[in-house]
Amino acid sequence: MSTDKGLVVVALGGNAFLQKGQKGTVEEQWNNVVKAMKQIADIIEKGYRVLLTHGNGPQVGNVLEWMESLKERIPPLTMDFANAMTQGWIGYMIQQALSNELKRRGIGKHVVTIVNQVLVDKNDPAFQNPTKYVGPYYDEETAKKIAAEKGWVMKPDPRGGWRRVVPSPDPIGNIEKDAIRTLLENNFIVVASGGGGIPVVYENGELRGVEAVIDKDLAGERLASLVRADYFVIVTDVEGVYLNFRKPNQRLLRRLTVSEAEKLYEEGHFPPGSMGPKVLAAIRFVRNGGKKAAIGHLYKALDVLEERAGTTIVPD
Repeated sequence: MSTDKGLVVVALGGNAFLQKGQKGTVEEQWNNVVKAMKQIADIIEKGYRVLLTHGNGPQVGNVLEWMESLKERIPPLTMDFANAMTQGWIGYMIQQALSNELKRRGIGKHVVTIVNQVLVDKNDPAFQNPTKYVGPYYDEETAKKIAAEKGWVMKPDPRGGWRRVVPSPDPIGNIEKDAIRTLLENNFIVVASGGGGIPVVYENGELRGVEAVIDKDLAGERLASLVRADYFVIVTDVEGVYLNFRKPNQRLLRRLTVSEAEKLYEEGHFPPGSMGPKVLAAIRFVRNGGKKAAIGHLYKALDVLEERAGTTIVPD
């Protein structure tokens, strides 16, 4: 293995765990994670130190559905519990699959997962305007009944039916950052900030979990900047950042300065529900002193990092 090429934070998209059209069986999840970890092992084998973060949308959705369907027998838990549960679930799979792959390659590194709390501001405007759809779908009558019973905000989902919406506040800190930094300095590969982290606020000087969802790419950037990573790579199920995505005149953007990326972002080229947070996270990372950020396909992760694929955003 070559000499240290720097620290890279890799934010794994949902396709690392669940592909479109799959049900999410244990076998499917393992197959997906094993395939994804081969890409991460390629990066490690080239001499990069790696910190991993990941999404957890479908998994949290499953946990919320389990809780709802069993609510008469088992008291439901709050969303911060669901996030902590999925950090353990996904972290376990990453740890095992990546450890096995590294061992096959003769790379003597250990993988560890942190149950990670991410700090948000209790006065964040997002708490007054919940926008993130979570949990099962309901008909309108049932949704309004649940809203009255539980004090939840329920809205019609454009994909059909009514669902609960929760706030998506901006991440401002990472509670376990010093522990993560220490593990990285001691040659561990760390999995942290899973699902955007467990959202917590300070209240009267003490931490408290809140019912919210933090965007995992924005939380990944916050962590990458806090640990002073060299590179930030967001891997997903598309080739990179496009202008006019899925239109006849779509065009893959290969390399942008941070100012060019900001201009396009501010002009509204990247929708908030898909590429928007990824581009914003990349912009923030470079503005916060990172050497470069990149966005591209999971199965080309090393090529995306080394600018042979995907979209790269660099300082001006």
